[in-house]
Amino acid sequence: MNHPVRAYALATLTPVVLIAVGAVAGGAWVWAAFLYMTLFTFGMDQLIRAMDPPADPTRELPAADGLSALLAILHFVLLALVIRALANGAFHPANWFALFAAAGLFFGQVSNSNAHELIHRTRRPLFELGKWVYISLLFGHHTSAHTKVHHRYAASRQDPNSARENEGFYAFSRRAWVGSFVEGYRAEKADLARRGTGGFNPYVTYCAGALAFVAASAIVWGWAGLGAHLFLSWYATTQLLLSDYVQHYGLTRATRDNGKLEPVGPQHSWNAGHWFSRHLMLNAPRHSDHHAHPSRPYPALAAHEDAPTLPSTLPAMAALALFPKLWRRVMNPVLARYKGRPA
Repeated sequence: MNHPVRAYALATLTPVVLIAVGAVAGGAWVWAAFLYMTLFTFGMDQLIRAMDPPADPTRELPAADGLSALLAILHFVLLALVIRALANGAFHPANWFALFAAAGLFFGQVSNSNAHELIHRTRRPLFELGKWVYISLLFGHHTSAHTKVHHRYAASRQDPNSARENEGFYAFSRRAWVGSFVEGYRAEKADLARRGTGGFNPYVTYCAGALAFVAASAIVWGWAGLGAHLFLSWYATTQLLLSDYVQHYGLTRATRDNGKLEPVGPQHSWNAGHWFSRHLMLNAPRHSDHHAHPSRPYPALAAHEDAPTLPSTLPAMAALALFPKLWRRVMNPVLARYKGRPA
């Protein structure tokens, strides 16, 4: 595996091992997984100030897609192991909570980030892997809503997944979940009509696939398995929505005289430069460059010096967003300064 991808592999595969062993053996492994996804990640972000070499967008990085494919395959194995462990009733309540939290954070921050990468790949098998990761977390419609709605309308009122200034996370999450489901469906329906080739809307697959996953959990592990799957999916989806909320909060694109939005630019996404969480989340905190180049592999995403920067790491800001008053107290002055207004 080449050097630009090796650090991503180490950061993302370590929690896979810890969570998997924790789900089977319990005990200290569960807490090691929980601490890795929380205090260890935050601490490493504070300690590591390494600078990556300048990104080369022209460099071929086949290992990046290989790691993404491996993470997607391991996602399904890990999901089954965790649901079984949570459903069998053998864990002490504290260990149960630690496993649930560690796995939920992994599915929300790593699996979601990885699926996001895969649905932007042009190779169909990779795209399908990303789509099915989202479906397994009961959020398959994000495959359509993200690529066909969010990337077109990010940082505007037309995008359900762009948070408005002073909008709290809980109001945003309701609007974003329902709005992305509806707008993604409309986008797919319009594409079918435009192509005129027939076929069915991929929402059939999203919904049928989600039902199949939860039915399998219920059949194999009973009502407890069904509950664990639903609860894990809710927690992972919340992580995704928190990332959406943080990464575009209060940033807006201007409307031109012809009624069209200005092109999306570095100024329309919040970024974070913390080395460890960037690698854990497959460079998702370099969000501006992703919007500028959606198909660019994650190791090649570049930092934009003129892009707005979050006051802390992306995971830390996502946790802060759970407390809307505190979020506004911290984030609104940063937003005001970036926009050149009095704080």
